[in-house]
Amino acid sequence: MKIEEIIKSNVALDDSKKVILNLIYTQNVIGDNFNELLKPYDVSPEQYNVLRILRGQKGAAVNMCEIQERMLAKNSNTTRLIDKLLLKNYVTREVCPENRRKMEILITPQGLALLEELDPKVNEHEQTFAANLNTEELQYLNQLLEKYRTFNNK
Repeated sequence: MKIEEIIKSNVALDDSKKVILNLIYTQNVIGDNFNELLKPYDVSPEQYNVLRILRGQKGAAVNMCEIQERMLAKNSNTTRLIDKLLLKNYVTREVCPENRRKMEILITPQGLALLEELDPKVNEHEQTFAANLNTEELQYLNQLLEKYRTFNNK
């Protein structure tokens, strides 16, 4: 369905405006679907992102700044996210022995088990949205999106 139909626009939209509206609308559709997937596990998309970052460390501790740098949503409150994950016993937080101002975060076995349970569901979620495109189209879409969000500061 075209974006003009979705938003019930009676006005002709230029292509640059349509791209923005399509991106926002598509992100909302994907995000709403992902939120529903995570809802039974009482985990937010941002908390899930933190857990995936920690799993990628393969048992090595990571500090809050490193987590924040790798977050998809750069405006996330990492301290608050870690606090919530601590309460759910999905992460541990220790003071760094070399620098007492730094906190080291590790994923727990419970956090790893949650991700292991979610992995097939997240993969299915991703495949559902990719199903209408072939491999070549997916690669091209990725190239276009990367190009689109890279702008020249003039």
